[in-house]
Amino acid sequence: MKQTPLFTLSWSGYNLDLSRRTHVMGVINVTPDSFSDGGQFFEKERAIEQALQLAGDGADLIDIGGESTRPYAKGISGDEEMGRVIPVIEALKKELRIPISIDTLKAEVAREALHCGASMVNDISALRSDPEMAGVVAQAGVPVILMHMKGTPADMQVHPTYDDVASEVITFLRNAMDQAVKSGVRRERIIVDPGIGFGKSFDHNLELLKELSRLQCLDAPILVGSSRKAFIGRILDKKVHERDTGTMATVAAAVMNGAHIVRVHNVKQAVETVKVVDAIKRGKIEGAVSY
Repeated sequence: MKQTPLFTLSWSGYNLDLSRRTHVMGVINVTPDSFSDGGQFFEKERAIEQALQLAGDGADLIDIGGESTRPYAKGISGDEEMGRVIPVIEALKKELRIPISIDTLKAEVAREALHCGASMVNDISALRSDPEMAGVVAQAGVPVILMHMKGTPADMQVHPTYDDVASEVITFLRNAMDQAVKSGVRRERIIVDPGIGFGKSFDHNLELLKELSRLQCLDAPILVGSSRKAFIGRILDKKVHERDTGTMATVAAAVMNGAHIVRVHNVKQAVETVKVVDAIKRGKIEGAVSY
């Protein structure tokens, strides 16, 4: 097992010391059709309530999205997406001290979200979908998550194939990072995500988790979002809302193999899982007194 590289993200009054422990990002989908919690938090008040609950459960970051990116999903307009997420972000900015991430493919949505209280961008297209997105991120000077995805949500699961999935993901992310830096994005604020479940077969997802440490060559914090994904359901024969135990197994594997941030729906379980795995991995309990 390789030692996990140390990183610190500092910007706009926020400081995430990723060298001390693995961080947990909580997911809020303000959508009627996301694969895991679509419709549950579509109403503004329910989304706000859930975000506050996740923060109370120990989330280090909250990721808010207004457009489903499940397999075969169809896109929505920027206006519709902003109508879903902006009121939630505005309300949460007044209540939360942790960073709020906007999960979007659209520069106009990212720009407005950052103006209204979001402080980082999660772009599953790695800045490819909208040519203006890199400029928005660069101008704001915020962290950005660049994710690997083969194709688009509408077609990504149509027979995805790779010769060596880890190598191809690494090459893609390295190129995405280079392009982002050329567009003015600060390299030290780039986070990479191998894109579990995005243009990957079940075996590809398992291979990426197993070989996650290979992404350390990118010299950037690694985020893994395996929460409740279909491959977990296939292994356990469980429906979406029955996959939290399986999710925690993938979280443990990700942390052991080098993840700095895990993106999950069940923050409370993830925080406990991460604390134990971090202690095992580091051979000590962070902040604890030895007797």
